[in-house]
Amino acid sequence: MRVAVLSDTHLRDRGSRVLPPKAWDVVRGADVVLHAGDVVEPGLLDALGEVAPVHAVLGNNDHALAGVLPETLRLDLDGVRVAMIHDGGPRAGREGRLHRRFPDADLVVFGHSHVPWNDAGLHGQWLLNPGSPTERRGQPHRTIGTITIADGRFETSVEVVDPG
Repeated sequence: MRVAVLSDTHLRDRGSRVLPPKAWDVVRGADVVLHAGDVVEPGLLDALGEVAPVHAVLGNNDHALAGVLPETLRLDLDGVRVAMIHDGGPRAGREGRLHRRFPDADLVVFGHSHVPWNDAGLHGQWLLNPGSPTERRGQPHRTIGTITIADGRFETSVEVVDPG
């Protein structure tokens, strides 16, 4: 199973900013799409849903999606227990905070900071923030995450979608 992971797209349904072509290439190659919040308006979720099933959580800028998206989500993707939340909190103490919040998750996907993060958490848990494919906010590149799942095991990566 291939999973495309996005966060912090901040796309308005009638805005001029769009998801970069390389991000769409990653999405088109996915069996499932995860969005870790700050979608802003539902149009992008609808477009992603035309390609693959979409699971998303509410971000702090998702006012138009309040009551539609959950604040957290737990999924089983081919035997991998995935938890999602928008804000993983400050860097200091993040691993412990996310493990306490989602003690049974193998993988926690989060967003908010626009800072890509792909590293071990606590007690075998893995943490993935895909960054943002549309807003660098001080990062060298716009990015998207991927997860490849097979036989209950997973590999994660963060890929550049266009140069900064």
